[in-house]
Amino acid sequence: MYPAQNKELLNQLAAKKMTVFGMDCVPRISRAQVFDALSSMANIAGYRAVVEASNHFGRFFTGQITAAGKVPPAKVLVIGGGVAGLAAVGQAKNMGAIVRAFDTRAAVKEQVESFGAEFLEVNVKESGEGTGGYAKEMSKEFIEAEMALFAKQAKEVDIIISTALIPGRKAPVLIKREHVEAMKPGSVVVDLAAEAGGNIETTVPGEVSVYKDVTHIGLTDLPSRLPTQSSFLYGNNISKFLLSIGEKDHFNINLEDEVVRGSIILQNGQLMWPPPPPPEPSPGAVPAAAAAAVVKEPPPPPNYFTMTLKDASAYAAGLGSLVALGMGSPNPAMTQMMTTFSLAGIVGYHTVWSVTPALHSPLMSVTNAISGITAVGGLLLMGGGYYPTNIIEGLAATAAFISFINIFGGFLVTQRMLDMFKRPTDPPEYTYLYGIPAAVFMGGYAATAASGYPESHQMAYLAASLCCVGALGGLSNQSTCRLGNTLGMIGVSGGIASTIGALTPAMPVLVQMGGAAALGGAIGTTIAKKIEITDLPQLVAAFHSLVGAAAVLTCISTYLHDFPNFATDPAANAIKTALFLGTYIGGVTFSGSLVAYGKLQGLLNSAPLLLPGRHALNSGLLAANIGAMGWYMMDPSLNVGLSMLGTTTTLSAIMGVTLTMAIGGADMPVVITVLNSYSGWALCAEGFMLNNNLMTVVGALIGSSGAILSYIMCKAMNRSLPNVILGGFGTSSTGTGKPMEITGTHTETNVEQTVEMMVNAKNIIIVPGYGLCVAKAQYPIAEMVDILRKKNKNVRFGIHPVAGRMPGQLNVLLAEAGVPYDVVLEMDEINDDFPETDLVLVIGANDTVNSAAEDDPNSIIAGMPVLRVWKSNQVIVMKRSLGVGYAAVDNPIFFKPNTNMLLGDAKKTCDALLTKLKEQYE
Repeated sequence: MYPAQNKELLNQLAAKKMTVFGMDCVPRISRAQVFDALSSMANIAGYRAVVEASNHFGRFFTGQITAAGKVPPAKVLVIGGGVAGLAAVGQAKNMGAIVRAFDTRAAVKEQVESFGAEFLEVNVKESGEGTGGYAKEMSKEFIEAEMALFAKQAKEVDIIISTALIPGRKAPVLIKREHVEAMKPGSVVVDLAAEAGGNIETTVPGEVSVYKDVTHIGLTDLPSRLPTQSSFLYGNNISKFLLSIGEKDHFNINLEDEVVRGSIILQNGQLMWPPPPPPEPSPGAVPAAAAAAVVKEPPPPPNYFTMTLKDASAYAAGLGSLVALGMGSPNPAMTQMMTTFSLAGIVGYHTVWSVTPALHSPLMSVTNAISGITAVGGLLLMGGGYYPTNIIEGLAATAAFISFINIFGGFLVTQRMLDMFKRPTDPPEYTYLYGIPAAVFMGGYAATAASGYPESHQMAYLAASLCCVGALGGLSNQSTCRLGNTLGMIGVSGGIASTIGALTPAMPVLVQMGGAAALGGAIGTTIAKKIEITDLPQLVAAFHSLVGAAAVLTCISTYLHDFPNFATDPAANAIKTALFLGTYIGGVTFSGSLVAYGKLQGLLNSAPLLLPGRHALNSGLLAANIGAMGWYMMDPSLNVGLSMLGTTTTLSAIMGVTLTMAIGGADMPVVITVLNSYSGWALCAEGFMLNNNLMTVVGALIGSSGAILSYIMCKAMNRSLPNVILGGFGTSSTGTGKPMEITGTHTETNVEQTVEMMVNAKNIIIVPGYGLCVAKAQYPIAEMVDILRKKNKNVRFGIHPVAGRMPGQLNVLLAEAGVPYDVVLEMDEINDDFPETDLVLVIGANDTVNSAAEDDPNSIIAGMPVLRVWKSNQVIVMKRSLGVGYAAVDNPIFFKPNTNMLLGDAKKTCDALLTKLKEQYE
């Protein structure tokens, strides 16, 4: 509209009682960036200015060294660091020129330098920050210093691009006639302020002219020379502007809205322009980010006394507990086992923290496999002949059989996952050579055991334990992860072999053991080969149930086997305690894992089942288990002991169901890691009752692994572990007030527009969620990323720790589809990059990108760490509908001006995007 210049037009429109908005009057504030047509056109003009300059310049912008000689790169000076200026800086830099830029505003310096350009300054310290996003007019002293700088630069540079404007005023003359005359012949100047009078004294507005062998580009229609780009951006500007005026379901002019008030020219014929002036920045204003940092209240100083007291109390409790255990320890063997357990727990803690987050799924899988060491407990109690002859032997054989399912299936699935992380550029691997140390271990043990060396069995257990530690340590990075899985196989195989060697069973029993291993191994191998990677969470849950069942069976079998010795054994109470705890933990793990499997597989409703009085019910079940343990410990009879073990098996199984049913599907990552930890502690209990170092060490490793992963998951949701396990809602930071009301209208887009944005973007981040897993859309996404990367676009993935249904699931899915792991980054690694990102594609994610977590202290997800996708230039959210996520919280980013919704089935949409992208580049 240009209301200051077109008063006659305004009078005619006012006579018709029209309501008029001026797109050129939209205030230049952060919230209005998506409506800012001037910025859109300025961006295009800055780009086109460099293209026009290169067309009239007689050399490459980049330097060249050939046999014929060396040609230096062009030197470009850009005056003005607004939208057009920065676009020109970026394009000139991309074309290989040496770029310098000047602006009176200090905030521009960092932006210019981020392009790799040189920011020029004068000696006079004066801020040029003005209102409305423009620079202000400077003092006489500053202008004199500025002129001296330009005179010097004119002699050195080949191209000058000027962009300086002052609203409502003639453009300032910055490059004078004598500056142009001092430039080298063949130089080029581009005056983007030509329409407003020009920054260059010798410019002819609207024309390309030559003065003193310097080409002058004074064209005033540069955006129109890129009509497709201009129309697309202007269409987005005006459509989003109109949709923003009013509430969600109707158009309404609200003059309290600064964007509406700043851009409205006439309302029903009444002149509303000019709007009230924006507040002037204070003298010596600093960039907005710095100002905000100054205003922000500092956090209260830490109370070091309280912090130290808390730590000291924790150490006191730990040391006191160890002393108390020393009082209750019945024999040196118990004390030695506690030492082994404690040291193994410390080793497991430090080992698991070193595992890279991308390999958390393989970590879960390999711990599942080594938890199959419960087979040792079954093997120790097996007997009879070619088949079990009593209940003790039957239970033991069953425990060993289901443990071998875990061992074979777990290691094979882990290997499948780890192979997916291989890249074509990785060096060759000769994993089969690790058969040499395996053969040395097994052969050496067999030889020493056959020669009658009694301590060879315990040393073999130590070697197997260290290999299991190596299995977890190998997952610290992708280059050693497959070695880790191999070490795990060696460790478990060695543990099984040394157990059999220590027992020296008769041939019929050995055949029975081999049959249990072969049958269980065949089943585990078949499952592992057929399972799809998208079904990995439910497979892990199912395998956890086997560990729990094996623990229960082994504990009951051990009770029956050792009962005759309880009357005389001084360690009877310690063994009985370990038996009971192993049964209880195993029962919770067994039933809880089956419920988790049912929810993940879709056999059960994934929504939480909140039974009335569920907390009282669970408390009652826990109290009943404690009562059963008291009776079990007090009464020495066999019938009471078996009855109480049967009671705790039933009660713990019910407790596993009631606890897990109250947890929703999206909290399954925590459930699976907690169950993983439970299986480890159950294995530890078996180690104590059987006085077996290998089971205790491996159990401590698995227990530590599950506990640490549970902590990581809870921290990623800003929730406590009891809150998740007891089926709670809300985060640790959720306030007590009413959640923020979300208003506005969402903007939808289509496949064609999305592909065009992808083609125009340089920096792209893809944020996948569980919706991508369900739709199995990783394959078209991977192919699409490959195409974009070959076009020199910086495409990366941002993964939230709780995206998917188990830790690291999305990393494995993307690796399976062929996405290189080095472009798949964790939330903490990529969150700071969103402000410099051109386009973000959110695929099937909701709560993990919800801005209410940061903006609304009363939101149910307040304080939850999220991926800040809304800080990027443009966001495309791909969802089936506008529905809420698991947390049942509306997502404000759906209604933000820089967000477009691409609604529909994720797989079909991704396939359509891939097809359209291929057409675009053909």
